[in-house]
Amino acid sequence: MTKTVDSTRSRGESKRVMWEGSRAVAEFVKLCRPNVISAYPITPQTHIVEELAQIVADGDLKAEFVNVESEHSAASVVLGAGATGARTYTATTSQGLLLMLEVLYNIAGLRLPVSLTCANRAVSSPINIWNDHQDAMAARDSGWIQIYVENNQEAADMQIQSYKIGEDKDIMLPVMVCMDGFILTHAYEPVDVPSQEDVDEFLPPYKPRYYLTPRTPLTFGAMVGPERYMEMRYLIQETMEKVKEKIEKTANEFKEKFGRNSGGLIDRYQAGDAETLLVGMGSMVGTMRDVVDKLRKQGKKVGIVKVRTFRPFPKEKLSEALKGVKNVIVFEKAISLGEGGILCSEIKSLFDAKSKNSPGNISNFIIGLGGRDITENSILGAVERAERQPVELDFVDLDRELLVGGD
Repeated sequence: MTKTVDSTRSRGESKRVMWEGSRAVAEFVKLCRPNVISAYPITPQTHIVEELAQIVADGDLKAEFVNVESEHSAASVVLGAGATGARTYTATTSQGLLLMLEVLYNIAGLRLPVSLTCANRAVSSPINIWNDHQDAMAARDSGWIQIYVENNQEAADMQIQSYKIGEDKDIMLPVMVCMDGFILTHAYEPVDVPSQEDVDEFLPPYKPRYYLTPRTPLTFGAMVGPERYMEMRYLIQETMEKVKEKIEKTANEFKEKFGRNSGGLIDRYQAGDAETLLVGMGSMVGTMRDVVDKLRKQGKKVGIVKVRTFRPFPKEKLSEALKGVKNVIVFEKAISLGEGGILCSEIKSLFDAKSKNSPGNISNFIIGLGGRDITENSILGAVERAERQPVELDFVDLDRELLVGGD
């Protein structure tokens, strides 16, 4: 049951409610007025599309909700609908995202601004339904814009911003909003909900330049040989560079309209004079804030750089935020097996070890895989280790006794 509390805001008909994360996402998707929604249930994403199915069935959203037999089919439906000029939405997680992967590449290649919510979950095997980022990371090279959110307000707000970004006539790319499964999808938090009128003003109807219609036949996704394929991939890469400016512009416009800073490429916390900067993505940044507050009270100059947008990778923003810092400690909920931390590897690629702008040390910790709890003590312990001596790669709270033959 929804608990409504008094809003502290006076803008239009906005209200503050206590909603489950999945409910918040569904309600904000409704405010975006999608024409076609298609998805297949999979934990922990199911509540999002369950809510949307009910919203459509109740007549509160004029849209076509298409039930399908798999995530691959759901992605195919929104691809086809997007090609006809419809605003589309889907959601998935884990194995479901991997089943979609073939179609995700097609959606990006066709320049269709589909919006997808990924309720991040570990990838099997072994079977695990809890949260980490390994699923979305598997799609990082598909041509989708990827945004990671810290809390349910950000998750909801980014649904609106995702359409504004992707549907821009100079962008025309799909957007994946990544929210941590269970930690956010099944958690209740206060959410400020804007009025439909305000959202309509911020997000006008989708009017693509080209779309399929019987009256004007076009070809989408035609065969391209070696003489042109590379040019098509280049155009997506070129657009990804433009996306950075669009993401920042959209975040500023959203803040001006709704009064919240919930978008952009990166965010900083207590970073101005920091000698040690913690870097992370998603819900664990909330715990990192508590750690920084404790360390600040002890007189330690520690701060945070939150990576909101992972694709396109915010190279310029991160280079500026991290330059010259004594210690950079990267925490991430994914691993490229055989290499190590994905986020950390990309951060290291930004700096020349001989440059005076390079951080003194960059340490990398894999944390929270398979839903392992991320506690203040876990982060504090890693920070203490990294400040004593740089850590090339390690796993936080690893059960080392199990690995050496213990019970």
